Amino acid sequence: MNISLMSSSPIINATLGLLVLFSVITWSIIAIKLWQYWRDGKDNRVFNESFWAAKEWQQAARISEEMPGKQANLAQAGFAELHDAQQKGGDMKHLGSPQDGLERSLRQAVQNLQRKLEGGLAMLASIGSTAPFVGLFGTVWGIMHALTEISKTGSASLDVVAGPIGEALVATAIGIATALPAVLAYNFFLRKMRLSIADLENFAHDFMRLASKHDYRI
Repeated sequence: MNISLMSSSPIINATLGLLVLFSVITWSIIAIKLWQYWRDGKDNRVFNESFWAAKEWQQAARISEEMPGKQANLAQAGFAELHDAQQKGGDMKHLGSPQDGLERSLRQAVQNLQRKLEGGLAMLASIGSTAPFVGLFGTVWGIMHALTEISKTGSASLDVVAGPIGEALVATAIGIATALPAVLAYNFFLRKMRLSIADLENFAHDFMRLASKHDYRI
């Protein structure tokens, strides 16, 4: 019995092509996000070493401006808010205490960074949940097509049935093989995102503490 990935039915071939596309998208997202988390981890480590080694508040502000990374971006947002509050303290945006303004700015910065970290997760979740059903559709269609061809030949022997049915089942196998890495990657990156957000929130609290010691001024 010879089972090929190419079927005589264009519907099954289209289904297999869609699953292959899903697989390419999944592994592309995995590669991109692994690189992003590796880069962010490296940038955050370098930034933390420099930031907490600063002798003065103004020096910490200069370090934040010069360095990449999500924690550096959070610090940049905090220092920008403190600077604007000093320069434009009378406008509508900065009504209220400097503490409230800084807290709001840091919270918005964390939310914006979280949206960046969420990139690709929705696609992984969608592929993980739909790929098995796409494969099942291809299998059901293939079995219907195989039964139609068998009815034309008038023979239901094992040699006649096994080839077309086995060919149709390939779609389900590929659907499961496509969904599995998508689901595993989604759960892995979801946990990584939560840990990253926790680190950003911890840094935001530390920044608030330092800013209060300097009377919310630079």
